[in-house]
Amino acid sequence: MQGNSFSLGLDGKWQLRFGQQNKSAPCTPEDLNESDWPVIDAEVPGNVELDLIRAGYLPEDLDRGNNIYELRKYETCRWWYFRRFSSPGFDAGQRVFLVFEGLDCLAKIWINGHEIGSTENMLIAHRFDVTDVLHRREGGRENEIYVRIDSPVLDARERQIYPGEYAAAGSRREGLNVRKAPHMFGWDISPRIVSAGLWRSVRLDILNPTRWRDVYWVTKDVDIVNSTATIFLDYDFKTNLQDIDRLRVRVSVKRDNQSIFQKIFPVIYTHDLKVIELKDVEFWWPNGYGEAALYDAVLELLDEDDSILDVSQTRIGIRTVELQRTDTTSEKGDGEFVFIVNGERIFARGTNWVPLDAIHSRDVLHVRKTFDMMLDLHCNMVRCWGGNVYEDTEFFDLCDANGIMVWQDFAMACLIYPQTPEFAEKIRKEATEVVRKFRNHPALVLWAGNNEIDESYKWAGFGIDPNTDTISRDVLSAVIRQQDPSRARDYLPSSPYHSPELVRRGNSDRLKPEDHLWGPRDDAKSSFYTLSPAHFVSEIGFHGCPCRASLEDMLDAEYLWPWQDNEQWLTKSVRPLPAVDVYNYRIPLMAKQIKVVFGSVPENLDDYILASQITQAEALKFLIEHWRASKWRGTGLLWWNLRDGWPMISDAIVDYYYRKKLAYEYVKRSQTPVCLICREDVDGRVNLIAVNDTRTSCSGEVLVRDIDGSEPVIHSDFFIDSNSRVGLTRLPAVDSPKMWVISWTLDNGETGKNHYLAGPRPYDFREYLSWLKHPDMHSHIFQNGMG
Repeated sequence: MQGNSFSLGLDGKWQLRFGQQNKSAPCTPEDLNESDWPVIDAEVPGNVELDLIRAGYLPEDLDRGNNIYELRKYETCRWWYFRRFSSPGFDAGQRVFLVFEGLDCLAKIWINGHEIGSTENMLIAHRFDVTDVLHRREGGRENEIYVRIDSPVLDARERQIYPGEYAAAGSRREGLNVRKAPHMFGWDISPRIVSAGLWRSVRLDILNPTRWRDVYWVTKDVDIVNSTATIFLDYDFKTNLQDIDRLRVRVSVKRDNQSIFQKIFPVIYTHDLKVIELKDVEFWWPNGYGEAALYDAVLELLDEDDSILDVSQTRIGIRTVELQRTDTTSEKGDGEFVFIVNGERIFARGTNWVPLDAIHSRDVLHVRKTFDMMLDLHCNMVRCWGGNVYEDTEFFDLCDANGIMVWQDFAMACLIYPQTPEFAEKIRKEATEVVRKFRNHPALVLWAGNNEIDESYKWAGFGIDPNTDTISRDVLSAVIRQQDPSRARDYLPSSPYHSPELVRRGNSDRLKPEDHLWGPRDDAKSSFYTLSPAHFVSEIGFHGCPCRASLEDMLDAEYLWPWQDNEQWLTKSVRPLPAVDVYNYRIPLMAKQIKVVFGSVPENLDDYILASQITQAEALKFLIEHWRASKWRGTGLLWWNLRDGWPMISDAIVDYYYRKKLAYEYVKRSQTPVCLICREDVDGRVNLIAVNDTRTSCSGEVLVRDIDGSEPVIHSDFFIDSNSRVGLTRLPAVDSPKMWVISWTLDNGETGKNHYLAGPRPYDFREYLSWLKHPDMHSHIFQNGMG
């Protein structure tokens, strides 16, 4: 909210014209109007693919079968957006800015015949001062805006890629220089859609000559016992006034209309830093550890008559955050990687946030529904993966209000990007915009430079030290230091991070305190996982086949079964183009995982689906509980991933159609803040462990029994201190497959339930299905007509 400033939206109906970007393609609005390029209706926000579908150029079921490859011929097109609009009323001294919240991507913009600027980044907002090119309202003339978007594929072909610039998958190389979401060029979790469009809102901002330019809120320290805190307020304003001594700044901090601070400060300079002492504070805590209390922090710029020249209102949370980490660890666990909030160590339970939709103008349709599932699953952290776009403010507001800690990667992944001054400047501008946009959100706990680029230096095989990477070590670090100094200390250059000390000691994966554990992905109980020395796992996942209804929605009937040598299953694996086979392994991978658990692979579709979903569910459950049971040797696990952004066959536990796989139920139980867990020892015996991820100690009664209703394996009382784990007892090894049900009742009346798959593998598939139908399992999977 900004004083007398206001905005005029330009969303809605536009026109779209397009054609091949060759030598005869129109370059200016004048050229366009003389061309015979077709005209279709366009929706803004939107993407050209959606407009082409509505106009009949693309099939309505673009997400079905192999239809996605229809987009290939449009990758070399030029796109022209056009509309007319009336001038807003604005006063002398006010400036009018044209704002594109998301413009994808290589664009030039004209208003009333004047070229006003260009863009080269889909990931951030772009602002252009258009005051002097608008027709005055009193003239009665409408304004005309043209936006030309060029092909990033053709642009990429003009740029030489050097041996020191690396991409493991060939189709990704096109994204090295252009600032689009990396996944758009083809990834193992998203189809190749090299899109274009005005994918977020367009508007005109009318701004006063005296206005806030920068407002930054930071919690310096907290005293939880005495409910006090010290916060910093750093502000900067712009003005055309010569005499600023008559101005004042009114600061208030309140919650539910109850103020805990209000004061008026004189203005000496356009920038100032205020240290504010607060009493009777309610603090912001991660989900499960306490309330995520938020305050309205209001900053008003006043003149001598107490008229408000401009106002800034920010929702802040009062908390401190520290990432306590070491450069390396060891088998003994003498390293560290743990988040500390308000002095309390937090065990991170959560997931990776990946593209909500492969066509990003539709992201807004999915934010709330996907977020609500994350809450339902008892998550307290989400990692915004670096192959994606940056989420918008709505997502961060939801995380703020619900205590979900946000680990934010910058949008770079799995490539060694150009180390040139030109590219560094692109990233500097991008990072500055992103950091300034999100830094006041209390949920934001970490900036990470990228996803797996330090790993990419190792994969490339050239022996180059990732610590020489200019982008992650210099550019991003400098931006955070300048724009968000409170988080500069904890900045993580890459995930996983290959520190100078780790590289000096041979760059072994066994030394990383934080790691992505993918490996063979055949057996979740293999030593690759169980003997990993990593304290914090920020990526880990297992494949799970979607249900029959979803397969029928995404595949043509003749390709539904069998899975072997099936072109459409490969497309949904996700194969970027028919000639690209780098991800074809992902379909046989599911069969391999099934065979580990059940000894053989079902030969009909329904059993195959069930076996795959069981395998995924048991794997994720085992891995989550393995790290929770090792608390505080283990400090967090962020599994991959919650929901698909396209109809596909993947690691997600919810498919694109919002149909939940069995793993959803298992993960929800395994992530309960207070949870009873069975953890295996190498000798086959089992430890019953209680884990408490709350700030309150608890006691209760636990019962472990066989699902067939036989005598209890154990029935006892237990006590567990706040934010801790305790081993309760050792259970006997069993020599035949068993399903144990673990149920507990806390003294406060809360109840919980879990299960443990005991005994040697392989398990009998039919016997497991009988367990799954038991009331104690409460599985939705048979309600979908699959059982």
